[in-house]
Amino acid sequence: MTSPHLTILFDNEPGLPELTTLWGFAALIRLEGCTVLFDTGSNGRVLLRNMATLGLAPETVDLVFLSHPHWDHMGGLDSLLERNPEVTVVLHEGFSKHLIHDLRTLCRKLLVVGPDPCQLAPGVFSTGLLESQPAEQGLVIDADGITAAISGCAHPGMEHIVERATPLLGRAPDWAIGGFHLMYADAAAIDRSVRAVQDLGVRCVVPTHCTGEAARAAFMTAFGERCFAGGVGRAIRLDACGHRGA
Repeated sequence: MTSPHLTILFDNEPGLPELTTLWGFAALIRLEGCTVLFDTGSNGRVLLRNMATLGLAPETVDLVFLSHPHWDHMGGLDSLLERNPEVTVVLHEGFSKHLIHDLRTLCRKLLVVGPDPCQLAPGVFSTGLLESQPAEQGLVIDADGITAAISGCAHPGMEHIVERATPLLGRAPDWAIGGFHLMYADAAAIDRSVRAVQDLGVRCVVPTHCTGEAARAAFMTAFGERCFAGGVGRAIRLDACGHRGA
């Protein structure tokens, strides 16, 4: 592997025809020295089947990161832990205290994130718990000069996830990836979100899952070839955004 890769394993946006499309989101981020499963979709059997079709083994996952406690982002967790109980699981204080208690016996290590940003592994950070309904954390990547902010649904707003990521990185992340939660937004709200993400300095976007057709079209118009399609099975080399200033 010559650069960080992100592969969407679970998405309600269709992608590769041999994979199952269901509501939810999960992505595998492969970095040098660490493989992160971001969210687990809504169905564990489908998550594992999609991984097997792509030739990706659950046993290779080092860290499972859960963005927020909605069923469509954590439904595959049990199935993943059955295959790989040696992972570290990262969630935040907004998850059920009963779930937090139980998970301590089901994985190698459990990290419970509070409101402050924190490092989880070399080049891997949490934004810390961001207030929204429900509360959510974003994943921040800084590897080999490549930076990204990844959201499950961006309930706090993708712009706020990017704003929280920026001080961790010392600059705006190159990428904003995941659900942008604009499927019920009107045209004015979509325009505000697009402009905010642009103004913050994000260069490439992958709007999928709960972004909605109108918002995806708006991001495509604004970012052009730097707006990448999501969908289950989509594999993205994170160096595809090019060098800053290019």
